[in-house]
Formats: sequence, structure tokens, C-alpha cells
Amino acid sequence: MTRRNGASIDEARELVHAARRALGHDPGLRAQLDECLQRLDQPLRIALAGSLKAGKSTLLNALVGQDIAPTDATECTRVVTWYRSGSTPTVTAWHDGGRRANVLVQRREGGLTFDLGPLTAAQVDRLEVEWPASALADTTVIDTPGTSSLSLDVSARTLDLLTPENAASGADAVVYLLRSLSANDVAFLGRIGSHVGAESGPLGVVGVVSRADEVGAGRIDAMGSAKDMAERFATELERTGLCQAVVPVAGLLAFAARTLRQSEFVAFQALAQVPVEDMQIALLSADRFARPDSPLPVDAAMRAALVRRFGLFGIRLSITLIKLGVSDSPTLAAQLVERSGLDELRQLIDVQFGQRAEQLKTHSALVALERVLTSHPTALSVPAAADLIPAIRRMLADVHGFNELRLLGRLRTSKVALPAADVTELTRLVGGFGIDPNVRLGLEAGTGPEQQRAAAMIAVRKWRARAAHPLLDQFTAKACETAARSAEGVLGRFL
Repeated sequence: MTRRNGASIDEARELVHAARRALGHDPGLRAQLDECLQRLDQPLRIALAGSLKAGKSTLLNALVGQDIAPTDATECTRVVTWYRSGSTPTVTAWHDGGRRANVLVQRREGGLTFDLGPLTAAQVDRLEVEWPASALADTTVIDTPGTSSLSLDVSARTLDLLTPENAASGADAVVYLLRSLSANDVAFLGRIGSHVGAESGPLGVVGVVSRADEVGAGRIDAMGSAKDMAERFATELERTGLCQAVVPVAGLLAFAARTLRQSEFVAFQALAQVPVEDMQIALLSADRFARPDSPLPVDAAMRAALVRRFGLFGIRLSITLIKLGVSDSPTLAAQLVERSGLDELRQLIDVQFGQRAEQLKTHSALVALERVLTSHPTALSVPAAADLIPAIRRMLADVHGFNELRLLGRLRTSKVALPAADVTELTRLVGGFGIDPNVRLGLEAGTGPEQQRAAAMIAVRKWRARAAHPLLDQFTAKACETAARSAEGVLGRFL
């Protein structure tokens, strides 16, 4: 029989079933315990959070690859909105304490909007959007109102979802969008950090320097400036103890690239023929580029659409790439997506969240279960239920997975005093390339248990010895210790 460090999803499910057996006679408690079970079986929940106008809805559209989230400042953007996989596009408003109403989906001036009809944002508890998108098959994305909204009620909705006082967080992980590192951002991330572990907050948080193309005022080197900013933010956020990485993303460009039209590619080809000096003058501002009397070889309506969808940075970059030899729209789209930072973010989300979905969901379900058992006198009065609490807390106390995530984030901005080959091995061992045992140990796919066990034993000895070296700096020693613990987790499967 094998075992592993930390709680498994099956162990968490068994604890919930044990609680249901002890407390099933109480309809209210049974309903809450059923929610814990459902959380284990549902897709991973990732919330997009950040200040007002940080670009959350635009980034959501880019991640999904479809125009499914309204980006204009309407009533619906003041409401927490859940995006799930569904066979047909439907939007439902839950309002006034449990009532539901269908919401009309409309397209206006090329953008999507949800018409709440007679309902106001203050009445609506949440919107639920079901959409046929492959990106939502294994992940539910929650779009939240701005945390720095002028309306305290609007900001409170995001806080209530992510850091509730008497319940588990509604999200398993958070992508937090930053345009600057304001006191409000630091306070919010600190609040999440104070809830990590056996408290109510999500276990994983990554940061995004959003609208990254605007960091360099739309210049062709804007993403380089945004990357430098992301590294500074990552270093400063280390003190929160939670934000595990920060990457720059030009969400507008990413979405436009993923939905690039052939007519837009043809327009970029025509613009690439314009003399450099003339194009530089035309791109001094969005208004100048789109004005009707411009001599550019693309009609004014198309130029206005290019500004709206790509921004000046995207237009400059597209023209440059075509001049460098890009000759078809699929290649241009792929190049733009890569340069937008979206690929890096998607990889980060996969490594930090997607491949750890069971761990993150287990953490959330255990937190929810603990809340149910400790907040109801009825539950505490039943010995069979109260006796489950120590086991739950023991499982929640094992936060090695969080330590791995934090180390992976720091490795992006901090150097360890190790040879390059050892840094790669350490990164792989703590899950930087995937959490499958063979991937962690650098073995071929399909390698058997005996070889895994032997490789894990070698890794434990190697990294324990490294961690104990007296000349290592504190960060390097801690990184080696984390790697050794990861190797022990793999070895524990065979004990």
C-alpha cells in the first residue's frame, strides 16, 4: 500500500462522508456538507481580481479565446460573475436572496454586454454564465468587481468571495491583476495572505502586470519595460508571503491575436508598405491614426477597429512582424500571442494551478468542512463529528504544496547559489515542470515503481546534504530543503 505527504482528494471525501453520516439528520448541515462534496467534484475555481479597470474581463476573454465577458463599465461589471462550461450560451442572475432570472446577451458596437433588465447590480448576488468553451471544461473562472471601486459595496463583494469571515473562500486560486503596486493592492494581497493555511483563503495566488503594453506608452519595447516592472513587484510582494509569481500580460493584444481576422491581417499587410516616417507620425496617437482624412491605405473604419482591438502597441508590433517576414494570419496570431505574455501566463496557471487542481480543491473543501463543523453548536455536540476536526487540521497544516509554489515564484526573480544544472533539477523536483513523479524525478514516462523509488531515495539524500551545507546562504539552503521534502513526498508513495 502506498501513501503520500499531504491530504488526498479521496481522504477529504471520506472525511466529508463521515461528517454526513454523523450529521445527516440536520437538513441545514447536510446541505452544507453536500456543498463540500460538490466542491471536490467540480472544476477548479480560479478568480480574477484586481483594481477597477485593471483589465480582468479582457484577460478572461483572452484566456478563453472567445468574447464572453463584457468589458465596458456597465451594471454587470459590478457583480461577481461565474463562468462555467455549458452546451449553449446562457446567463442567469441570482438575486434577492435566491431568486433567479435569465439575462439577455447582446452585442453592441462589436462588444458583448449582459442586459440585466429591471434588475440593478445591488439586487444581484451573482451572475452565472454557461458557455461552450474548451478552456472552461476543467476550470471555472470567476470575474470579480474592482477591489478599489469608489463603491464600498462593490469592493466588498470581491472581499466576501475571496476572504469571507465565516466561510471558506469561493475560489481555489486567484490571478490578481496589477497596474501599479498601490497600498490597496498590498493590503488586499496581505489580507489573502493572512487567510492562507488552515484559514479561509485560496492557497494559490499569481500576479499579472495587466495592460502591460501601456507601461511603455505603447512603444515597441513596452513588454520589456513591463517585465522589469513585474520583477520589481514580485520582489516587493515577497513580504505578503503569498503572491507566488508576477508576469506581464497585454490582455487586449492577447485577445485580439486569439481572434485575429483575415481582414485585419490584410490591413496590417497594407500598412507595412507605408514608409516608416509616415507610419511613425500616424501612430503618434490613436486619434491621429484613425482620423478619416488620413492618407493611410486602409479605410478609417478598419483603422478605428484596429485601434479598438489591438491598441497602438499591437498595431506597431503587427506591422513590424510582417516586415520581418510573417506572411500569413495564423503565424502572425501565434507571434502576437507569444509576445503578449499570454502564453507565459497560461503556462504559469497550468503549473501552479491546473496540475495541482486536486490539491487546491482538497484544501478548499477541508477548509469548508472545518468551518461547518466548528461554527455550528449542533455539530460540536456530536462526538463522531467533533472528532473529525483534529484530522482536518492535521491535513491543512501540511502546506508543503504552498511552499513549493512560493519557491517556484521566487526562483523567477531570485538566484540560488547552485550550478545551472542543479537549479534546473531543483525546479523540476518541486514541480516546476509538472507534478507527476516521473517528471519530478527526471525519469522517462512509464518508468516503474522500483526505479522511481531508487531515484527518489537518491534525490532525498542529495538535497538533504545540500541543505545542510554550512556555506549556503539562507535562501539557497531553504530551497534545497524544500526540494528534499518534495523528494520525500515522492518516496512516501512507496512506504
